[in-house]
Amino acid sequence: MEKESSIGFFEKYLTVWVFLCMIIGVLLSQFFPNVSQGLNEWKIGEVSIPIGICLFLMMYPALLNFQMKEVKKLTKAPKPILITLFSNWIIAPIVTVILAHYFLEGHDQLIVALILLGASPCTAMVIVWGDLAKGNQEQNVITTSINTITIMLFYAPVVVLLTGIQGIAIDKWELFVSVLVFIGIPLIAGLISKKAITKRKGLDWFNNTYRPAVGKVSIVALLTTLIVLFALNGDVLLQNPKEMGLVSIPLLIGFFIVVGLNILITKVFNLRYKEAVISVIIGSSSHFEIAIATAIGLYGLNSQAALGTTMGLFWEVPVMLGLVYLGKYLGRKGFWK
Repeated sequence: MEKESSIGFFEKYLTVWVFLCMIIGVLLSQFFPNVSQGLNEWKIGEVSIPIGICLFLMMYPALLNFQMKEVKKLTKAPKPILITLFSNWIIAPIVTVILAHYFLEGHDQLIVALILLGASPCTAMVIVWGDLAKGNQEQNVITTSINTITIMLFYAPVVVLLTGIQGIAIDKWELFVSVLVFIGIPLIAGLISKKAITKRKGLDWFNNTYRPAVGKVSIVALLTTLIVLFALNGDVLLQNPKEMGLVSIPLLIGFFIVVGLNILITKVFNLRYKEAVISVIIGSSSHFEIAIATAIGLYGLNSQAALGTTMGLFWEVPVMLGLVYLGKYLGRKGFWK
C-alpha cells in the first residue's frame, strides 16, 4: 500500500477557492456577458465542450484510485467496509430524500440536486481526508474501489427510485448516459493509462508522481468548472438567492444526521479508531463531481439543479475537515477501541 501525502495548503482551503470561483463566475456573467455567451455557444449538440473537458478532468483522477485487487480483500475484514456501504446506499439516500421532501417541497430541481448528492458515495477526496485523520488507508482504498463499481451499478437506479417516490419525472436515458459518460469513460481511460504507465515507468512512479500530479489537475478542473458554471448561470443565482440558501439547510442537517448515525454505528459494532474513522468519513461524504455532472446532463448548465449540486461541494469541504478533527478528538478520548 503506497503512502498517501497529507492534505496540502490548496486542498485545505478548497472551500475558499470554491467561494472565490463562484464570485468570479458571477462577475463574469454580469460585467463580461460576451464571455459567457461565447462559452455557451461552444458546444456539440447540447453538450458544452468546456464543461465536458473539465468534467472528464475532474473524474479521471478520482477513478485512478480504482484497484480490482483491493476489492478482492473484502473478505479479510468485511465489517467496516459493509458498514460503510450500508451508510452510502441506505442511510445517506434515505436521510437526504426525507429532508429534501420536508424542506424543498415545490422546488423539484433542488430536490433532484439533493438526491444526486445523497446517492453518490465518494471515491476521491476521502483518500485525502482519511490520510489526514490517520485512518486505515488500505480500508480506504478497498472501499473507494468498491464504490467505483457500485456507482456504475446502483447510482442511476437509486436516483430513479428516489425521484419517483417524490413524483418528479426525470430523463432516465439521460441519467444512464451521464453515468456511462462521466464514470464509465474516465474509468476505462484510467485503467488503460495505468496499465500503460506502470508498464513503462513502474508502479511506484505511477502512485507517487503521476497520480498526485493528475490529482492537482482534477482540482483545477473542478474550480474551472465552477467559474464556467457560474459565468453561465450568474443571472439564475442572483435571481434565486433564497433557493440557494434554502438548499443549504437540508444539506447541512443531512450531513450532521448521517455523521452522527455513522459514529453511533461504528461504536455499536466495536470498530477500532483507524477503521471507524474511515467508515465515518466515507459513509458521510458524497461524490459531488458525478452529482454536478449529472445535474448538468439532466437540466443543463442554466439550471437550479446544477447550482444546487455545487452547494453540496461548497458545504462538504468544511464539514469533512471538521469531521477529521472530530474523529481525531474522539480517538484521543477513547471513544473507539
